[in-house]
Amino acid sequence: MSPLGMGGIVLVVLLVLLSTGMPIAFALGLVSIAALILTEGFDSIEIVGETFFGGLASFALVSIPMFIVMGAAIASSPAGKDLYEALDRWLNRVPGGLVLSNIGACSIFAALSGSSPATCAAIGKMGIPEMVQRGYPKSIAAGSIAAGGTLGILIPPSVTMIVYGIATETSIGRLFIAGLLPGLLLTVLFMIWTIIACKYAGYSFEKMATRYSFRERFQALPRVLPFLLIIVGILYVLYGGVATPSEAAGAGALFCIVLVAVIYRIWKPGPLLSVFRSSLKESVMIMMIIGASELFAFTLSSLFVTQSIAGWIGDLDVNRWVLMGLINVFLLVAGFFLPPVAVILMTAPILLPIITQAGFDPYWFAVILTINMEIGLITPPVGLNLYVINGIAPDISLQTILRGSLPYVLCMVLGIVILSIFPDIVTWLPNLLMGPGG
Repeated sequence: MSPLGMGGIVLVVLLVLLSTGMPIAFALGLVSIAALILTEGFDSIEIVGETFFGGLASFALVSIPMFIVMGAAIASSPAGKDLYEALDRWLNRVPGGLVLSNIGACSIFAALSGSSPATCAAIGKMGIPEMVQRGYPKSIAAGSIAAGGTLGILIPPSVTMIVYGIATETSIGRLFIAGLLPGLLLTVLFMIWTIIACKYAGYSFEKMATRYSFRERFQALPRVLPFLLIIVGILYVLYGGVATPSEAAGAGALFCIVLVAVIYRIWKPGPLLSVFRSSLKESVMIMMIIGASELFAFTLSSLFVTQSIAGWIGDLDVNRWVLMGLINVFLLVAGFFLPPVAVILMTAPILLPIITQAGFDPYWFAVILTINMEIGLITPPVGLNLYVINGIAPDISLQTILRGSLPYVLCMVLGIVILSIFPDIVTWLPNLLMGPGG
């Protein structure tokens, strides 16, 4: 059988296992071991453990649990509530200020926590009831929070960018800064659409809003600014070459825990153990997927599937933008069913040589890939953010949430088009701060 035929069988078996609800890491590992035994014999078992743990033998991986601890500490505190209130006080007199403050709070909290579900839960618990109470359409209230939560995997520091950097051996610091302007671009597109949708739905922005004095506005900042300074500090030490991603993540996690303990008095063993317990579970899950993905990639390479796919795509006599369009469709479909980390680990090593040979920048492609993963977070059948919103706002139907989220999917598609026409939006800042090259 040809390598592509064997690759097709492996993929079908993997999808069948995933459809049964089997954890991704176990499905990847089981398919890989079975394929190796069938093709190489039982002697191939000897290299399974070495390959699996070899995928985890990278010091850069230390940054993943550290950033997760950082996000868990913030998510366990009222930081989201304070951030939401601070932005509301500053934007409450702006037309659509409440919904804009929700999206802004989502983008900042997503950067702090790095978790889309945590962002939806933290901001949505306060923002959705308040927006509905002030007369905003339920679909817009829920959809804006669901879409805003996706920004966490693009705006730095981002765990998915770390995973991409490790999988493709590209600079994590450069990846972080490459995602900054595109993240802001999506935030602006979300805000613009929200104002248009509210106007179209007949909402009047002239309704009276609470007036806050400058003293009241500044009173809301002291609890928020320290966390924002941590983000700025992490980005500075990374871009300035002061520290590695692992060192910056460790320092950021420590400072966040200290700030949560000092500002919110969360210092008792119970809440802190809960932070570390949730961080441990998520970290182990990601590490298991990384190790299993390394084994899966080794299996595909041993079967010459990876080389055959790369050769087949390379032999296609198509325009490079047609090729990129096909890759985008593939990533979009994969994102419908799999979490971002799994898609990146399974596809990035295969696609990177192809897109670089076609003349695309690997850091630009990282941003495009990530936006595709964002779309998957708010589209069925998985659409994790949709279910999180439905859980915190059960009076809003899943159909209403989906109807409110779909226009933001179009905003992300528009973002991909803009970044394709103007790739310097991604590459300009990294080249300015870190010099040209990779």
